[in-house]
Amino acid sequence: MYRLKTSLLPLRLAACVACAVAVVAISNTAEARPRHHHAQSHAHQASHHHAHKRHHVRRHRVRGARHAARWRAFRAQAQSSNANASLGGESSFGGGFGGSNLVAEARRYIGGNPTGRSRLWCARFMNMVLQRTGHSGTGSDMASSFAKYGRRISGPQVGAIAVMSRGRRGGHVGVVSGIDAKGNPIIISGNHGRRVAEAPYSRGRIYAYVMPAS
Repeated sequence: MYRLKTSLLPLRLAACVACAVAVVAISNTAEARPRHHHAQSHAHQASHHHAHKRHHVRRHRVRGARHAARWRAFRAQAQSSNANASLGGESSFGGGFGGSNLVAEARRYIGGNPTGRSRLWCARFMNMVLQRTGHSGTGSDMASSFAKYGRRISGPQVGAIAVMSRGRRGGHVGVVSGIDAKGNPIIISGNHGRRVAEAPYSRGRIYAYVMPAS
Protein backbone atom coordinates (compact mmCIF):
# COMPACT_ATOMS: atom_id res chain seq x y z
CA MET A 1 0.00 0.00 0.00
CA TYR A 2 2.80 2.39 0.81
CA ARG A 3 4.47 1.59 -2.50
CA LEU A 4 1.25 2.39 -4.41
CA LYS A 5 0.92 5.81 -2.81
CA THR A 6 4.56 6.55 -3.53
CA SER A 7 4.18 5.64 -7.20
CA LEU A 8 1.16 7.93 -7.59
CA LEU A 9 2.95 10.97 -6.18
CA PRO A 10 4.75 11.94 -9.43
CA LEU A 11 1.47 11.74 -11.33
CA ARG A 12 -0.22 14.08 -8.87
CA LEU A 13 2.67 16.56 -9.12
CA ALA A 14 2.50 16.48 -12.91
CA ALA A 15 -1.23 17.11 -12.82
CA CYS A 16 -0.76 20.08 -10.49
CA VAL A 17 1.89 21.58 -12.75
CA ALA A 18 -0.35 21.15 -15.80
CA CYS A 19 -3.22 22.90 -14.02
CA ALA A 20 -0.96 25.78 -13.00
CA VAL A 21 0.27 26.20 -16.58
CA ALA A 22 -3.30 26.22 -17.87
CA VAL A 23 -4.33 28.89 -15.35
CA VAL A 24 -1.38 31.10 -16.34
CA ALA A 25 -2.17 30.72 -20.04
CA ILE A 26 -5.82 31.65 -19.54
CA SER A 27 -4.80 34.68 -17.46
CA ASN A 28 -2.35 35.90 -20.13
CA THR A 29 -4.99 35.51 -22.85
CA ALA A 30 -7.49 37.54 -20.83
CA GLU A 31 -4.95 40.31 -20.27
CA ALA A 32 -3.96 40.40 -23.95
CA ARG A 33 -7.52 40.91 -25.18
CA PRO A 34 -8.03 44.41 -23.64
CA ARG A 35 -4.61 45.49 -24.86
CA HIS A 36 -5.40 44.35 -28.38
CA HIS A 37 -8.77 46.12 -28.27
CA HIS A 38 -7.13 49.32 -26.98
CA ALA A 39 -4.55 49.19 -29.79
CA GLN A 40 -7.30 48.78 -32.40
CA SER A 41 -9.26 51.70 -30.93
CA HIS A 42 -6.18 53.94 -30.90
CA ALA A 43 -5.36 53.04 -34.50
CA HIS A 44 -8.95 53.84 -35.56
CA GLN A 45 -8.86 57.24 -33.83
CA ALA A 46 -5.51 58.10 -35.42
CA SER A 47 -6.81 57.14 -38.87
CA HIS A 48 -9.93 59.29 -38.38
CA HIS A 49 -7.81 62.26 -37.23
CA HIS A 50 -5.52 62.05 -40.27
CA ALA A 51 -8.48 61.74 -42.64
CA HIS A 52 -10.11 64.84 -41.09
CA LYS A 53 -6.84 66.76 -41.37
CA ARG A 54 -6.45 65.81 -45.05
CA HIS A 55 -10.03 66.95 -45.73
CA HIS A 56 -9.40 70.28 -43.96
CA VAL A 57 -6.23 70.93 -46.00
CA ARG A 58 -7.95 69.95 -49.26
CA ARG A 59 -10.90 72.29 -48.54
CA HIS A 60 -8.59 75.26 -47.92
CA ARG A 61 -6.66 74.51 -51.11
CA VAL A 62 -9.89 74.52 -53.12
CA ARG A 63 -10.97 77.83 -51.57
CA GLY A 64 -7.57 79.35 -52.29
CA ALA A 65 -7.71 78.19 -55.91
CA ARG A 66 -11.19 79.69 -56.38
CA HIS A 67 -10.11 83.01 -54.87
CA ALA A 68 -7.03 83.11 -57.11
CA ALA A 69 -9.16 82.33 -60.18
CA ARG A 70 -11.58 85.18 -59.39
CA TRP A 71 -8.68 87.59 -58.86
CA ARG A 72 -7.07 86.56 -62.19
CA ALA A 73 -10.38 87.06 -63.98
CA PHE A 74 -10.76 90.53 -62.48
CA ARG A 75 -7.21 91.52 -63.40
CA ALA A 76 -7.68 90.21 -66.95
CA GLN A 77 -10.87 92.27 -67.24
CA ALA A 78 -9.12 95.39 -65.99
CA GLN A 79 -6.12 94.84 -68.29
CA SER A 80 -8.41 94.31 -71.27
CA SER A 81 -10.21 97.53 -70.46
CA ASN A 82 -6.90 99.34 -70.10
CA ALA A 83 -5.71 98.05 -73.48
CA ASN A 84 -8.90 99.23 -75.15
CA ALA A 85 -8.61 102.62 -73.50
CA SER A 86 -4.98 103.08 -74.53
CA LEU A 87 -5.92 102.72 -78.22
CA GLY A 88 -7.57 106.13 -78.08
CA GLY A 89 -10.60 104.77 -79.92
CA GLU A 90 -13.90 103.43 -78.72
CA SER A 91 -13.67 100.56 -76.28
CA SER A 92 -15.79 97.42 -76.23
CA PHE A 93 -17.82 98.98 -73.42
CA GLY A 94 -18.78 102.07 -75.37
CA GLY A 95 -16.36 104.65 -73.97
CA GLY A 96 -14.88 107.22 -76.36
CA PHE A 97 -11.53 108.99 -76.68
CA GLY A 98 -12.17 111.40 -73.82
CA GLY A 99 -13.19 108.56 -71.55
CA SER A 100 -10.01 106.65 -72.39
CA ASN A 101 -7.89 109.62 -71.34
CA LEU A 102 -9.83 109.91 -68.10
CA VAL A 103 -9.24 106.24 -67.24
CA ALA A 104 -5.55 106.38 -68.13
CA GLU A 105 -5.04 109.49 -65.98
CA ALA A 106 -6.91 108.02 -63.00
CA ARG A 107 -4.88 104.78 -63.18
CA ARG A 108 -1.65 106.73 -62.71
CA TYR A 109 -2.51 107.30 -59.05
CA ILE A 110 -3.64 103.80 -58.02
CA GLY A 111 -2.26 102.97 -54.59
CA GLY A 112 -1.67 106.59 -53.57
CA ASN A 113 -3.43 109.79 -52.52
CA PRO A 114 -2.51 112.74 -54.76
CA THR A 115 -4.93 115.14 -53.07
CA GLY A 116 -3.14 115.50 -49.72
CA ARG A 117 -6.44 115.17 -47.84
CA SER A 118 -7.06 112.57 -45.15
CA ARG A 119 -10.84 112.27 -45.50
CA LEU A 120 -13.70 112.94 -47.91
CA TRP A 121 -11.45 113.25 -50.93
CA CYS A 122 -13.05 111.06 -53.62
CA ALA A 123 -14.72 114.10 -55.26
CA ARG A 124 -11.49 116.10 -54.94
CA PHE A 125 -9.65 113.30 -56.77
CA MET A 126 -12.32 113.12 -59.49
CA ASN A 127 -12.11 116.88 -60.09
CA MET A 128 -8.31 116.67 -60.26
CA VAL A 129 -8.44 113.92 -62.90
CA LEU A 130 -10.99 115.89 -64.93
CA GLN A 131 -8.90 119.06 -64.86
CA ARG A 132 -5.71 117.24 -65.85
CA THR A 133 -7.45 115.74 -68.88
CA GLY A 134 -8.80 119.07 -70.08
CA HIS A 135 -12.30 118.90 -68.61
CA SER A 136 -14.05 121.23 -66.25
CA GLY A 137 -15.02 119.72 -62.91
CA THR A 138 -17.75 120.52 -60.44
CA GLY A 139 -15.55 122.55 -58.09
CA SER A 140 -17.19 120.76 -55.15
CA ASP A 141 -15.87 118.24 -52.63
CA MET A 142 -19.29 116.57 -52.50
CA ALA A 143 -19.65 113.34 -54.48
CA SER A 144 -23.33 114.11 -55.09
CA SER A 145 -22.34 117.22 -57.08
CA PHE A 146 -21.47 114.94 -60.00
CA ALA A 147 -25.06 113.70 -60.30
CA LYS A 148 -25.90 117.07 -61.91
CA TYR A 149 -22.67 117.31 -63.89
CA GLY A 150 -22.03 116.71 -67.59
CA ARG A 151 -24.37 114.57 -69.68
CA ARG A 152 -26.47 111.90 -68.00
CA ILE A 153 -26.36 108.42 -69.59
CA SER A 154 -28.45 105.34 -68.85
CA GLY A 155 -25.74 102.80 -68.02
CA PRO A 156 -22.04 102.24 -67.37
CA GLN A 157 -19.49 103.10 -70.05
CA VAL A 158 -15.72 103.27 -69.89
CA GLY A 159 -14.86 106.87 -69.05
CA ALA A 160 -18.24 107.64 -67.51
CA ILE A 161 -18.39 109.06 -64.00
CA ALA A 162 -20.33 106.86 -61.58
CA VAL A 163 -22.06 108.47 -58.61
CA MET A 164 -23.09 106.16 -55.81
CA SER A 165 -24.49 106.09 -52.31
CA ARG A 166 -22.64 104.95 -49.21
CA GLY A 167 -25.67 105.03 -46.95
CA ARG A 168 -25.11 107.05 -43.80
CA ARG A 169 -21.47 107.63 -44.75
CA GLY A 170 -22.51 109.87 -47.64
CA GLY A 171 -21.67 109.35 -51.30
CA HIS A 172 -18.82 108.17 -53.48
CA VAL A 173 -17.69 108.93 -57.01
CA GLY A 174 -15.23 107.50 -59.52
CA VAL A 175 -14.60 106.79 -63.18
CA VAL A 176 -15.74 103.57 -64.88
CA SER A 177 -12.81 101.58 -66.27
CA GLY A 178 -14.65 98.40 -67.27
CA ILE A 179 -17.47 95.98 -66.52
CA ASP A 180 -17.03 92.61 -64.83
CA ALA A 181 -18.59 89.27 -65.81
CA LYS A 182 -21.66 89.98 -63.65
CA GLY A 183 -22.32 93.34 -65.31
CA ASN A 184 -21.06 95.37 -62.37
CA PRO A 185 -18.96 98.45 -63.19
CA ILE A 186 -15.26 98.44 -62.37
CA ILE A 187 -14.46 101.87 -60.98
CA ILE A 188 -11.29 103.81 -60.24
CA SER A 189 -11.94 106.10 -57.29
CA GLY A 190 -10.19 108.02 -54.56
CA ASN A 191 -10.55 107.32 -50.85
CA HIS A 192 -11.22 103.61 -51.44
CA GLY A 193 -9.50 102.14 -48.40
CA ARG A 194 -7.73 105.54 -47.99
CA ARG A 195 -6.10 105.31 -51.40
CA VAL A 196 -6.90 105.39 -55.10
CA ALA A 197 -8.08 101.93 -56.09
CA GLU A 198 -9.71 100.07 -58.97
CA ALA A 199 -12.48 97.70 -57.91
CA PRO A 200 -15.90 96.41 -58.98
CA TYR A 201 -18.99 97.96 -57.38
CA SER A 202 -22.51 96.59 -57.22
CA ARG A 203 -24.78 98.07 -59.89
CA GLY A 204 -27.43 98.65 -57.24
CA ARG A 205 -25.27 101.26 -55.52
CA ILE A 206 -24.93 103.49 -58.60
CA TYR A 207 -27.67 106.07 -58.99
CA ALA A 208 -26.15 108.22 -61.75
CA TYR A 209 -23.79 107.84 -64.70
CA VAL A 210 -22.58 110.99 -66.43
CA MET A 211 -20.15 111.71 -69.24
CA PRO A 212 -17.69 114.52 -68.47
CA ALA A 213 -18.29 118.04 -69.70
CA SER A 214 -15.77 119.52 -72.11
